[in-house]
Amino acid sequence: MLVLGIETSCDETSAAVIDEKFAVRSNAILSQQDHAAFGGIVPELASRAHMRALVPIVDEALEQAGVDLGDIDGIAVTRGPGLVGSLIVGLSLAKGLALAVGKPLIGVHHLEGHIFSNRIENGIRAPFLTLLVSGGHTELVQVVEWGQYEILGRTRDDAAGEAFDKVAKLLDLLPSEGVVVGGRVVAEWAERGDPEAIAFPRGLSGEETFDFSFSGLKTAVLNYVRQLSADERQAQLADIAASFQAAVVDVLVARTVEAMERTGAEAVALAGGVAANRSLRDQMRARVERGGGCFHCPPPVLCTDNAAIIAAAGLFHLTRGVRSGLELDAAPRLSL
Repeated sequence: MLVLGIETSCDETSAAVIDEKFAVRSNAILSQQDHAAFGGIVPELASRAHMRALVPIVDEALEQAGVDLGDIDGIAVTRGPGLVGSLIVGLSLAKGLALAVGKPLIGVHHLEGHIFSNRIENGIRAPFLTLLVSGGHTELVQVVEWGQYEILGRTRDDAAGEAFDKVAKLLDLLPSEGVVVGGRVVAEWAERGDPEAIAFPRGLSGEETFDFSFSGLKTAVLNYVRQLSADERQAQLADIAASFQAAVVDVLVARTVEAMERTGAEAVALAGGVAANRSLRDQMRARVERGGGCFHCPPPVLCTDNAAIIAAAGLFHLTRGVRSGLELDAAPRLSL
């Protein structure tokens, strides 16, 4: 069995083919270059870029997999959450292809796709905990079984990845052209700095909750930077980045490990774009394994938005008889 996945929820245009063993046969990804000059993702530009790129990306994925469209047994596509215009581009092509070749269409929740990233790479078995952390979401999810999820905690304001992006912009670290990668740039600067140089706050510290909050941290960085001269800010960039990253990672790790202890979970997985952050991966692994748990994290290519994870979730539902009709619509605020 082969499933074609299509992902266009934000600014990555991607198509992938996976087989019945969740092995990735291809995973073509195009990261849009149109947004850096604006300091963030521009929805209209994203939609137009998907329209230009999606058909060639699907062709590339099929060619890499060594298959034709007629060999595909099902077509999985992200239906939400995400940018509504971008989602519509992917859905429109997926519906057309499904209708043209008479194959099932499966609408996939983008966040469920991220959870399935660990099934692709690690073959992890439920139950387990997933910290799903990205530019748009920060959620602590108990995977009771595949397809059944319980949200233990989520951000009350900014997502962790969003905080990384805003701090990158605040520190003037974003590139003027190319791909917008605020989190990656901050992490690179953080490697050169002292994570204990500045005592930034840990959101919701002391509260009995699995929720997260990063808006106060972001404001603390802003207030700290405002009282520096231009020369002082430049001299302290690495320490600011390192201290900010440490505050984010400390909270993410502490909440997750506490949830592992309270629920009795034996395995913890990271998923989402921020899961590619090396400091988060290393510290989470150390704390989880110290507590007797098993730690799982996909490779960076499966952390960011990509179609292989969408195809994996689609494969799971396809084998259980789930089908979506051609009336399937975009759901930009879809909850897990």
